[in-house]
Amino acid sequence: MTRGNQRERDRERAQARTGNKGKSVKDDGLTPEQRRERDAKALQEKAAKKGAQAAAGGNNAGAGAGSKTKK
Repeated sequence: MTRGNQRERDRERAQARTGNKGKSVKDDGLTPEQRRERDAKALQEKAAKKGAQAAAGGNNAGAGAGSKTKK
């Protein structure tokens, strides 16, 4: 082992930088139903914005890696 305790120290420093959040990032205080409603609303707004942009002829905004169709 050539690095000694370097890995352990690096892990401790990384954990200190993240503020000891751990894996509880998903805990936003919402119930699953509230989270679904929030996400659905965000998706609807995004789709409406994209639709308005396409209707206005928004310089090929829909083209990209995801718009290719399989034949």
